[in-house]
Amino acid sequence: MLAAMPPPATLPAPTGDASPRDRGDACPGTLRLHQADDGALARVRVPGGVLTTAQADVLRELADRLGDGELHLTSRGNVQLRGLRPDCGGELSSRMGESGLLPSGRHERVRNIVASPLSGLDGRGERDIRPWLSALDELLCASDTAAGLSGRFLFALDDGRGDVDQLGADVTLMARRDGEAAVRIGPAESVLRVPGARAPQAALIAAETFLDMARGSGVWRVTDLHADGTILQDRLAGRLRLAGIRSACTAGPVRPPETAAPAPGIVNGPHDTVALSAGVPLGRIGAEQWQALTSTARHRGGGELRLTPWRGVVVPGLERAQAPAALDRLGAAGLIIGPHSPWTGVGACIGRPGCAKSLADVRAEATAALGPVGALPVYWSGCERRCGHPRGEWVDVVAAPDGYRVSLVRGDERRAPLAVPDSPSALAAAVAAARGGLG
Repeated sequence: MLAAMPPPATLPAPTGDASPRDRGDACPGTLRLHQADDGALARVRVPGGVLTTAQADVLRELADRLGDGELHLTSRGNVQLRGLRPDCGGELSSRMGESGLLPSGRHERVRNIVASPLSGLDGRGERDIRPWLSALDELLCASDTAAGLSGRFLFALDDGRGDVDQLGADVTLMARRDGEAAVRIGPAESVLRVPGARAPQAALIAAETFLDMARGSGVWRVTDLHADGTILQDRLAGRLRLAGIRSACTAGPVRPPETAAPAPGIVNGPHDTVALSAGVPLGRIGAEQWQALTSTARHRGGGELRLTPWRGVVVPGLERAQAPAALDRLGAAGLIIGPHSPWTGVGACIGRPGCAKSLADVRAEATAALGPVGALPVYWSGCERRCGHPRGEWVDVVAAPDGYRVSLVRGDERRAPLAVPDSPSALAAAVAAARGGLG
């Protein structure tokens, strides 16, 4: 039985448990640049990580002409341009708009959508969620209410395999075998089942439900409310009913034991074509690597790239016979194409000199500490904020005034950190031990 709900205007104010931010949402975008130590920074939202090769060419050109020449992938499958000139804003926004990367100025920072990157390619999952992706992005850009979401609010579209369901999104859609979709708002254990054809609309209504409850509180994300998940879910069920969308509460999907990033290499599936999956060392792509990716994607005319939330790239639609040579070319360009690369599972924030808060050049330290592939991923952070860190189980390496702190993280649990002096050999040994589960 669905819970009754009063009209939106009578929704109660957020509870006193909400955690308001002490300043406005300064999350960068394409129209609102952030001034970093290495120059201005633009964050380009790429819903689902999907780029046409023409759009990819525009990003490479802008990075080379206006910025530091590199494209920086984020943990949401977006792209950052760094080292931008302070006077580049007009040209940047103009080119983004012409290429289709900026469909709505009011909504450009809220188009945060991650999606299962292998959906429709490898035969796994319950449905191809690409139609959901296009529909949700269109609905977002048409909603006046959605323009009030923060630049940190996140949607996840999971094709049923459970990969992006692990990323802690504010609103998650998961495809079900029966053709319906499960809608989860925040970390709720239960979900609402809705017709698959209405899933994108249900996701937008879930976000608008959050905005109603968060009004006046200053919170940006669902978890900031610290509200009982059933309250949000009951409100959502009522609003879905008002929109003519039937829903039913049920237990949440069974989650896989760990996050499943696409493995580097050839991705086989039920189609005549295959895909290639490549990792990007530290999420930083130079012009030669980007050109190798776009050239590979363009081999049949047009083509696309799919950027993943694990700082990788998937290139779909290759002929099987051509795939091995194409994969080798990506490897020759410096990308990760197999499980034995020492870069597998290694990530880092921007660190010095790009970030004023960082205590160290963590990318250089991570490079110096490269060793055998570990059982666990490792993430290097220049300060306690740990920007862009992974979820699940991972090795946390954080710069401190007197060296580093190395600890093992499992979900919400963190082992007591090991203090390591600022010594390359000691640091490499401590990280290798922790990645092997010995730390």
